[in-house]
Amino acid sequence: MEIMTDKATLRAKLLTGRATLSEAQCETANAAIAAHILNWWRQHPVTSLGVYWPMRREPDVRDAYAILAGLGVQLALPVVDGADLPLRFIAWTPGDALRKDGMGVSVPLSQTRCVQPEGLLIPCLGFTAAGLRLGYGGGFYDRTLAQEPRPLTVGIAYAAAEVSFAAEPFDVALECIITELG
Repeated sequence: MEIMTDKATLRAKLLTGRATLSEAQCETANAAIAAHILNWWRQHPVTSLGVYWPMRREPDVRDAYAILAGLGVQLALPVVDGADLPLRFIAWTPGDALRKDGMGVSVPLSQTRCVQPEGLLIPCLGFTAAGLRLGYGGGFYDRTLAQEPRPLTVGIAYAAAEVSFAAEPFDVALECIITELG
């Protein structure tokens, strides 16, 4: 696999590739990813979990969120407080009202209850075999993972998003990556 050094080009290639997936392919992959998330949780039964609201055709695993909430897991969605700040996580339950923030991301309407999640499901635009994540380039998750205490980290991606890129000093490897293949 060729090591990419231009992350902007790699991001564009990955977004284009993800856009070519059919609805049926996405639905099948999303169901498999959701099942793998539930299996991961059974092995790591965290009581609080940071999740994400899917955008840009990220894997949509909201079915797993509903099951986890039903099992008593406190879910939380990320909120961006500033360009150079780590993410803040707000308690959220499936069905709670959401609004779009300034970046077009769905966030809880009520932001009164912050959560320090024990685990994070982190969407990956791309990922390496070593567990490095490629996001959209804002660095929000990198800054979040640089803090202590560090939660368990699970990357969520489609298997076709596995790539090779040169690591940078601020890149933080995730504990595992879940795709439709496992």
